[in-house]
Amino acid sequence: QDLSDDADYALQSASMMDSEKRSLSSLIYLKDNVAIHPTQFASERISGRLKLTKQDSVLFLSWIPYKGQTSNAKLSEKDRSLYTITAVPFTEVRSIRRHTPALGWQYVIVVLSSGLAFPPLYFYNGGVREFLAIVKQHVFLARSAEDANVFLVNDFQSPLQRTLSSLELPSSLPVASGQSYPSDGGSSNDNNQGRTSAGVDNRVSRFSQYGPRKHKNHDPTRDLSIHLLEKFSLVTKFARETTTQLFSENNGFGSVDKRWNNQPGPHYPEKHLNDEEIPITVDVPADPLEFNKLSLVWGKPRQPPMGSKEFTAFLDSEGRVVESKALRERVFYGGIEHQLRREVWPFLLGYYAYDSTYAEREYLRAVKRMEYATLKQQWQSISPEQAKRFTKYRERKGLIDKDVVRTDRAFEYYEGDDNLNVNSMRDILLTYSFYNFDLGYCQGMSDYLSPILFVMGDESETFWCFVALMERLGPNFNRDQNGMHTQLFALSKLVELLDSPLHNYFKQNDCLNYFFCFRWILIQFKREFEYEKTMQLWEVLWTQYLTEHLHLYVCVAILKRCRSKIMGEQMDFDTLLKFINELSGHIDLDSTVRDAEALCICAGENGAASIPPGTPPSLPLDILYPDD
Repeated sequence: QDLSDDADYALQSASMMDSEKRSLSSLIYLKDNVAIHPTQFASERISGRLKLTKQDSVLFLSWIPYKGQTSNAKLSEKDRSLYTITAVPFTEVRSIRRHTPALGWQYVIVVLSSGLAFPPLYFYNGGVREFLAIVKQHVFLARSAEDANVFLVNDFQSPLQRTLSSLELPSSLPVASGQSYPSDGGSSNDNNQGRTSAGVDNRVSRFSQYGPRKHKNHDPTRDLSIHLLEKFSLVTKFARETTTQLFSENNGFGSVDKRWNNQPGPHYPEKHLNDEEIPITVDVPADPLEFNKLSLVWGKPRQPPMGSKEFTAFLDSEGRVVESKALRERVFYGGIEHQLRREVWPFLLGYYAYDSTYAEREYLRAVKRMEYATLKQQWQSISPEQAKRFTKYRERKGLIDKDVVRTDRAFEYYEGDDNLNVNSMRDILLTYSFYNFDLGYCQGMSDYLSPILFVMGDESETFWCFVALMERLGPNFNRDQNGMHTQLFALSKLVELLDSPLHNYFKQNDCLNYFFCFRWILIQFKREFEYEKTMQLWEVLWTQYLTEHLHLYVCVAILKRCRSKIMGEQMDFDTLLKFINELSGHIDLDSTVRDAEALCICAGENGAASIPPGTPPSLPLDILYPDD
């Protein structure tokens, strides 16, 4: 069975018809035994009924699970209700992707105009073509020129989609991912009215900690392009005006919204977030949690970093970690001294077992060093003649070669020409693309590898630590972006739980997709903090001490610190995206982690229930921490 897309989880529709109106709708289509898989296991599924109804000439899609008929006793009633799809109008649907393999079950993925997607709907008794034929009778469907299995729904009401469709997006981007993720941000230039939106990608954020970047050319062969998503992050006032004008002239989609023409540029922070003076222009709803007091009550102060002597106290005479939970708690509240990271990071990442001895770890390193050499030899032995006939290898190698020479090059460890560390990074990424050939290489992986190589030094050790990290974060780089969509959905649920006025504001301003947080989640705040601060944050996240999803609470903490500015200045999506990007370098790490801890404790079980099962980074804790 082809369950490659099962990592996607249910996304509740932002607009639901009330029960009285639904009762007046007419039934168009009904299909029983349509299932959703909450996990990667085929045996664990929730079966239900798929319906198409019509009311006032609008077609609606619903999927309701059967009561008490899950195939797994572990799936509760709450799990089933989480995946319910209730009366979604096709005016909010962007596309439908079908999958009809010769072997295995047929399924469809419904993608909303916001870019978020519902989980795959499996037709165990067949019928995908019949379903699409019925839809086509009531909604205009156009087959995508780039993918014959994708059907675009005729809906041009979303300003976000109009803006995105005007950008030069690589043909390799899956339709289900539809949006781009932000990179270094950038500022618009209102004086350069003659420039098209395609020229925006030449600019990078003035706050970039790594200095000027080389010009990035459009490359349609990229699996998952941060370059493409940089364009998305630069959809500012100028880009919106330009692209809307292009639509108006060429496609007749309407004229430029006049409110953009005289709108003053937003004010961006000139100092740390916690010290920021926030000019309020409208009344802002009160924070329901009294956030400033909350952090003082529940967020514990940070401690000094753990040193070698203190770490040794956690080990027995043979080198086993006696209490892994206590060790992780210590790292969570204080971090690790830099010279000790090489010894502790492999534990946090799961490369070393906590109950392993000195001798066992030494043996593991020796075995893994030989295994790494074997893996590396696989691509090193490819001759030029063979490479000519190996398209995937050439594409991945070309992308890696481009990325490593512009990853953290302002950092001393990687600066200068013919840098051996840059070469090591290239070799590790190429080897990983052969080790995990299905995932391969995607832009953003070099951002994760860079600090690990800096800390570990040894190429083999770095590779296996990177492998362990990708076991958790690999879904961030799936081509269908299911892992990212799931995390963004979980983030929206946490904000709704912890700050409903802010969530409602995002909903009213077409920001409910939370794509302005895409970069934060994709590379776990790598571009938001200095190099050393990034390493401090990552080791806190890797402890999974309070939750494996602390990074989502970090997102909530930052948004809540900015809530008065966001709502007070009535930021729309473009302005909010630009504002979020320009926070880079202006967020205080210690207070943010403290806030995130307080929010996690406050949310409690309700917070955990808001995050769908399997949301990355997700690795069974009994594998990492068997003694807990």
